[in-house]
Amino acid sequence: MKKTHQNTHQRFELVIFDCDGVLVDSEVISCRAHAETLARHGYPITAEQVLERFLGVSDREARLIIESETGRTLPDDFESQVKQATLRFYAGDLQAISYVGEAVAAIDLPKCVASSGTPEKIRHGLTCAGLYDILAPHIFSAGQVKRGKPAPDLFLFAANEMRTSPARCLVIEDSVAGVTGALAAGMVVFGYHGGSHCRPDTADTLRAAGATVTFDDMRQLPDLIGRIGPV
Repeated sequence: MKKTHQNTHQRFELVIFDCDGVLVDSEVISCRAHAETLARHGYPITAEQVLERFLGVSDREARLIIESETGRTLPDDFESQVKQATLRFYAGDLQAISYVGEAVAAIDLPKCVASSGTPEKIRHGLTCAGLYDILAPHIFSAGQVKRGKPAPDLFLFAANEMRTSPARCLVIEDSVAGVTGALAAGMVVFGYHGGSHCRPDTADTLRAAGATVTFDDMRQLPDLIGRIGPV
């Protein structure tokens, strides 16, 4: 894989990766864990429905939506229960997105992760997939900001921590919530639709949300970045 070389004409100075569904093929697993935990607390929902409604949304934001909808309060440790169920499934089922390690290594720009997951979940997922050491310590989670995706807070926080102007950031996302948040932060977004949770219309959905480019093979990413000219 050819390297994307950094130079003074490079449009981007930072690549921000979502984690679930972009670095690790975990969305189906996460949705199954979320559905199982909600059903245990009297809110019957399928993994497919969780995917449809809450893809890219943090557990905290999803909890607030469900509590508002039902008028009931979920247990104080609800997010912890979801996390434990997710980690249990991770142990046997989690894999890295195909070719993502090679793609990350081929991009000659600073990189970080901005994920709706908890720090423990992100670390565990990236470690299982063999990606943690490549991207650490530049890993940011929704728990570090007031509002998670689709708000821009997490992306702006990541850019600030990495000392990069939002206009010079490229975000790689697989969800409408993520695309929406990145655009609100003033960043360019590429939509990835190669995860096992993606549908035939996912690319169209991500483009409609505002993704500049959509792709389904991580081997394409370094060249796609190089094709976007300077502002």
